[in-house]
Amino acid sequence: MTPIVLASTFAQDGPGVLKGPYDYSRAGNPTRTALEQCLAALEGAKHGVAFGSGCAATTALLLTLKSGDHVLVGDDVYGGTFRIFDKVMKQFGLDATFMDLSDPAKVREAIRPNTRMLWLETPSNPMLKIFDIAALAEVAKKANVTLAVDNTFATPMLQRPLDLGATVAVHSTTKYLNGHSDVVGGAALTSDDELGEKLHFIQKSVGGVQSPFDSYMVLRGLKTLGVRMRQHVKSAEVLVDHLTRHGLVTRVFYPGLESHPGHAVAARQMKGFGGMISLDLRVGDKGTAPSAAFLRALRVFTCAESLGGVESLAELPAIMTHASLTPEARRSLGIGDGLVRLSVGLEDVEDLKEDLERGFRAMEAAL
Repeated sequence: MTPIVLASTFAQDGPGVLKGPYDYSRAGNPTRTALEQCLAALEGAKHGVAFGSGCAATTALLLTLKSGDHVLVGDDVYGGTFRIFDKVMKQFGLDATFMDLSDPAKVREAIRPNTRMLWLETPSNPMLKIFDIAALAEVAKKANVTLAVDNTFATPMLQRPLDLGATVAVHSTTKYLNGHSDVVGGAALTSDDELGEKLHFIQKSVGGVQSPFDSYMVLRGLKTLGVRMRQHVKSAEVLVDHLTRHGLVTRVFYPGLESHPGHAVAARQMKGFGGMISLDLRVGDKGTAPSAAFLRALRVFTCAESLGGVESLAELPAIMTHASLTPEARRSLGIGDGLVRLSVGLEDVEDLKEDLERGFRAMEAAL
């Protein structure tokens, strides 16, 4: 096991004469270096940069841009990502346009002279949209634009954006990579030497680094990533089959379904369709979905934000993970009061099915 090096500073043989590659732990730490090298290897990248959260990794990547630059962003992104673009970076002159990235031709038309980055999630959060990384990489390359792909939902086990032409892959290591809901962290992985150097500089200068202990914890979680992802996918597929045939569910969002608009692209660029499921619950006569009753009744699924842990989680994006979006933005994406997002864990799948039925019974009583 990788040792946890808690030292904040490292002895030098003399002024500026280092005994090794480290002088101060914010600039570099042996445990964090081990994590960064491991994550880079998983994504097929030359450079790995670990941060204290996924939001810190996102912010660091945006800090490689400057005031007046423009970013094209997928319309369906994590609420925290939207908040960084819309509430934090906007005040410093970074301009962002949110749009559906499904049609590469329309993306090409939307690129401006000052566009410097194309940012997307695939599968997206929470609507599980699929975007063609290879096609968008061609668009970005011709426009000399950085293509950043948030690969949190898929992980390198199911999808490797850099192999498909992306410039940088971003992760919330809080989720599947750590996998046990006991660490908050993030990372950016790239083979672009210039971008890698900028990210390391920002990491050192701004200081949002991953701690040695948390680096160790993510490394521990990574040891089981492959076997965990296989089970997440297997159980999710069983639950999707169950949910698509349920009378209280009006629609299931999962890229493994042939009816999913991005199914063909997902089948081409992914090795599995992931452990995340979103579903619309049936609306009652009063025009409201009794989603709160559904969530309160669950006993195996825990009502909580986040995802990707060994335990199954259920949440209501409209008032939880995506509450930072405007009501208009949520409506345009289809994030209504009846949309529930499930993170399928490693419990016995029959227990998960029974738990969902418990929720449906409570929901039916509330209709």
